[in-house]
Amino acid sequence: MKINNRITNLLGIKYPIIQAGMVWVSGWKLASAVSVNGGLGLIGAGSMKPDLLREHIQRCKTATRNPFGVNIPLLRADAADLIKVVIEEGVKIVFSSAGHPGKFIDDLKKNDVKVVHVVPSVKFALKAESVGCDAVVGEGVEAGGHNGADEITTFCLIPQLADAVKIPVIAAGGISDGRGILAAMALGAEGVQIGTRFAVTEESSAHSNYKKRVIESKDNDTILILKKIGAARMIKNEFTAEIIKEEMNGANENRLKQLLGEKRERLGIFEGDEQNGMMEAGQGAGLIKNILTVKELMQSLTGEYDNALKHFRD
Repeated sequence: MKINNRITNLLGIKYPIIQAGMVWVSGWKLASAVSVNGGLGLIGAGSMKPDLLREHIQRCKTATRNPFGVNIPLLRADAADLIKVVIEEGVKIVFSSAGHPGKFIDDLKKNDVKVVHVVPSVKFALKAESVGCDAVVGEGVEAGGHNGADEITTFCLIPQLADAVKIPVIAAGGISDGRGILAAMALGAEGVQIGTRFAVTEESSAHSNYKKRVIESKDNDTILILKKIGAARMIKNEFTAEIIKEEMNGANENRLKQLLGEKRERLGIFEGDEQNGMMEAGQGAGLIKNILTVKELMQSLTGEYDNALKHFRD
């Protein structure tokens, strides 16, 4: 994979492959391993308090001299505190999500931080561009975890984003191998953000039960639920069955929030409760058959990309 484009130049990376900043999955071990091997690793701050984020950043800086970033969900009550830690620690790349980047972008830009915002539609991409974001991640509804209300697929979203904005577009949602990377680039993306496939690596902090469930998943083993309070895609289990039953019976937002409770993601992804936790994963889970090291995965992704491109040209 020999690609030199706006994303590789913007982020200072060899390959236009970004590891998504996932809660309970992407700490300093995963992020640094991805960066060491030519991609961009992201520390997922969504499950971290400011002091813990600082620790992960410092460990990541010790583990690699290559660029890495931090993903910050902007709807968090302590988002400003997390951003303060990022600036104080000299991190130069922030991927923001779940909120409006305009609220924090001035402080980030004053400190020479590159800002990339995750969007589910053209409307939000245009807003991100208008406030000065350097790039956007277009995330289709195939993606694991929280999704946009319009449920636009990656295949439809990426070319529309590429036509609508002047800043570079990164594709996310359902990408698990090199064929998916090539397809995303053909649609107009200049990079890809991959989540679930990186969650099932040796360096991921996800529980072994979570990794096992992803590997066992088939094409129809994830489901999009909780649409009234913020749609999320996860592997089917007893919890999702209960939510679906409640939704079919007309459960309101308060009832769904009660069922969701707190720390449901931690219970599934980090603690490995296969039936009662949220095991967030994308539809690309059906393509994941083994646990690899990050080095092995990066070699696999780039090799698959090259093979797919050769096959296409032949």
